[in-house]
Amino acid sequence: MQTYRDESKVDLAHDLDGNTGYHYTTPQDTSDGFQGVHSDGGQYRDLMSDSQAELFDDGYRPPSWNGSKYGLNTYPKQRQRQTKRSKSVIIGLIIAVLILTAIAVVVGVVVGRMNSHKDIDAADRSVVVSDPSVFDKDPNLHQSFYGLAYTPEGSQLPDCGNKLEDVIKDIQVMSQLTTRIRLYGGDCNQTALVLEAINRTKVNMTVWLGNYDVPNDNHAAYTRQRDLLKETLETYGTNHTGGMTVGNEFMLNYVTQQGLTDVDSPEANEGAQLLIQDINDTIDMLKGMNLANLPVGNSDAGSFMNKEVLSDVSYGMCNVHPWFANVSVEDSANWTTTFFLEQDQALADSLSNHPTMYIAETGWPTKSTDAGNADNGISDASEANLQIFLDTFICQANDAGIKYFFFEFKDEPWKDAQFGGVEGWWGLFDSNGTMKNITIPNCQSP
Repeated sequence: MQTYRDESKVDLAHDLDGNTGYHYTTPQDTSDGFQGVHSDGGQYRDLMSDSQAELFDDGYRPPSWNGSKYGLNTYPKQRQRQTKRSKSVIIGLIIAVLILTAIAVVVGVVVGRMNSHKDIDAADRSVVVSDPSVFDKDPNLHQSFYGLAYTPEGSQLPDCGNKLEDVIKDIQVMSQLTTRIRLYGGDCNQTALVLEAINRTKVNMTVWLGNYDVPNDNHAAYTRQRDLLKETLETYGTNHTGGMTVGNEFMLNYVTQQGLTDVDSPEANEGAQLLIQDINDTIDMLKGMNLANLPVGNSDAGSFMNKEVLSDVSYGMCNVHPWFANVSVEDSANWTTTFFLEQDQALADSLSNHPTMYIAETGWPTKSTDAGNADNGISDASEANLQIFLDTFICQANDAGIKYFFFEFKDEPWKDAQFGGVEGWWGLFDSNGTMKNITIPNCQSP
């Protein structure tokens, strides 16, 4: 921590007029210094104002005068030597004061720095404020995950309470688990905070940006986030950007709202065209920014990937959750891989554009706010079961070359408050950043 101090200033102003002679202009005690020379009327004469001739031509001498030692013509030289010695003393004192002041300043700075280091030691050493790229590594963490799903705390409208220092801490931890993260939206300046944190920490991290599109709002949410994302890209460029995802479960929400069952029906395709309009607008925006090479994709529930939407993007992301499919935790890893390959990857392979496919979300909850959702009918929401899913999915998916974003980095209290059940309890870490009672698999991600 940089500590600022108001250094004390030493006033070095001194009277350097050089008046070192002895003189008396009025009757006074002459016990100190030369005794005055009597003039008429018993008054003392001003020795400094009288000329040398006036002082000695009339025969007056100070009682201490020793004519054998000091001739008349040597007295002025003696006075000059006294004056020079006095000036030398003053100059010496000034130099001494300056030296002492310099020493005091140096000591103050050293002590201040020592105190500053003590402040850092007393604080959370996972973050060094002056250089966020210097932080302690946790030996219990391993870069085993292909990617992580992440939303900075406080990134929901209208509150927007996210903070750069919190995002920096998150990036420092996540960089020890993965080299890839995905975001969901662009509100509350979250994208800029994440990219700024990556720049400051100097970690190897690629981000898939997100625009959380909303059906039936006349593109208002999309446009608001698009403008923020454009400004962020203009500021930070694409060095740490893997793609821009337009829409998250847009088709799931649209089909549900319309009471439809077939995601590729003509009625469902009306919703798909709303989403495609925003996807194409993003593509055009990037072309206008000379960023046409940045991939544009879409994310949705694994069972709601629309063919028209997927045909219009460079990549697709699919949420594949064994918990919501009522699969036992012991079978969840195999089920997740099979579902993704047979349903989503197969669909992409059948399209002429062959979009790259990712698992956008998969994981296991560790808690439910209410007893009714404490299990999925077969397996409990618990840290022990999260450990089983980690042990059976992560390294195996890496070996199989499956691209996935594990859901998720930390618990999200706002989801629990809004939706209840297991919604807020999917994190590897709790909302305070403490790792749950789990062991991170130790294998290298692709």
